[in-house]
Amino acid sequence: MQSVYAEAFEREMASSVSEWLDRLPQAIGPCLWERLSDSAAVVRWPDGRLRLCWQPLPDRVMGSIRLPRLAVAFRFEGLSAEQRAQFMRRFDLVLQRGGG
Repeated sequence: MQSVYAEAFEREMASSVSEWLDRLPQAIGPCLWERLSDSAAVVRWPDGRLRLCWQPLPDRVMGSIRLPRLAVAFRFEGLSAEQRAQFMRRFDLVLQRGGG
């Protein structure tokens, strides 16, 4: 797992919008958050926040397999590098996919 997270970065996630929204509350954990629109949410701490924005990408197609994808932008404000890393450790663990 990654140990340093910039204040702003983007990722491609292997997920449909409905899967993302189903798993997002668990990934965010005990933090306060609210959904701002169909494609944005904000996570709040006393000393900062994280803005999440997502948009569907075309499915990745490999033969007869179709994998949904999302582009997700992370924008932290007012949080230290350690606070960002602590949040992302949980976030990544919840949203990781199994592999073989």
